[in-house]
Amino acid sequence: MTALLDHLGTGATTVARCWRVTRKDGVVLGFTDHDRDLVFDGTLFRAGSGLSARAVSQTTGLAVDNTEAAGALSDAAISEADLRAGRFDGAAVEAWLVNWAEPSQRLMQFRGSMGEVAQAGGAFQAELRGLTEMLNQPQGRVYQRACSALLGDARCGVDLTLPGYVEARPVETVDDGRIFRWADFLGFDDRWFERGRLVVESGAAAGLVAVVKNDRLSGRAREVELWEALRAPVRPGDVVRLEAGCDKRAETCRLKFANFLNFRGFPHLPGEDWLAAVPKAEGANDGGSLGR
Repeated sequence: MTALLDHLGTGATTVARCWRVTRKDGVVLGFTDHDRDLVFDGTLFRAGSGLSARAVSQTTGLAVDNTEAAGALSDAAISEADLRAGRFDGAAVEAWLVNWAEPSQRLMQFRGSMGEVAQAGGAFQAELRGLTEMLNQPQGRVYQRACSALLGDARCGVDLTLPGYVEARPVETVDDGRIFRWADFLGFDDRWFERGRLVVESGAAAGLVAVVKNDRLSGRAREVELWEALRAPVRPGDVVRLEAGCDKRAETCRLKFANFLNFRGFPHLPGEDWLAAVPKAEGANDGGSLGR
């Protein structure tokens, strides 16, 4: 950083801006506004990619550092199909000021993620949100009967790779990218995958994830309906992975997953009807436990 500041102090500078975008599926893309490609930090930053960004508004407090990036859609960089599929939603973004004559002299000016993305006329515009955006997210636990953990996360502890909790198979028929049907799909109870996930493992929609709304078993046939259509085409023969669903109830945690010791809810919490309860002449009225 000191070397870059010394270079900027000369008045005759050779600087450019570089951006690195890391999608949630692991794909890394580099862009620069220089007229030649640059390489540093293990990433190739391509010139002529059409990506540019506004100046970053930075503060010393906890306000969110936001900016915008805009560019042209192209198959070699950011394609319309990938944007529509949501592959850039929440992607990590890093921006540097770089001495292109000596790329080791650089200063990171922004680090955050992609927010809302809009596209029109062969171009796109994306909101870039700083790291302090995470401070806007609710934190802490809520006292509620339902479990607050996500199925399979560290707090839950269920291993969704175990047999009985996951099934991968080729698609047979699909309607509107939302309703999947199999003529012979036994081995799992009716509604077993409801509230679970459908993950596409091959084809044009590979890597996309959706939540299961309904899972119905009729004879040997099974129909799985998603809450919303996948944002990329899924065709017969593409492989999808279905993961068991959880409705967050204590009974489900105990009977379906044998995981009640990790249940993160409060199943014995009195309901709202106790707010309007009146004293009774019979029974114990000593203010003791209601669960005894």
